[in-house]
Amino acid sequence: MDAQIKKGILEMCILHIISEKAVYGYDIIQRMHSFFPEVTESTFYAILRRLHKDGATDTFQSSDSKGPVRKYYTITEQGLESLARARADWEHLKNIVEEMGI
Repeated sequence: MDAQIKKGILEMCILHIISEKAVYGYDIIQRMHSFFPEVTESTFYAILRRLHKDGATDTFQSSDSKGPVRKYYTITEQGLESLARARADWEHLKNIVEEMGI
């Protein structure tokens, strides 16, 4: 799959996961690996860093009673807007491809 197409899809999927609830990076990666096993952890972490830098996510640190301190990601209003645009773009592209009979 083309790297630029995959990048956009991965970002949309990660934002979707984060939009459901606050979640820590390793959990995001585990969920994403079940769908994209060929993508490395470093790629996922790079996307998470970029989403945070761009203002699509916020982070906070927390530790549950039996584990280490973890960085959790939450989606921002800007992230929700980005996710909505990505979903709309995806639907538009999907409709074009289907209309073409591909």
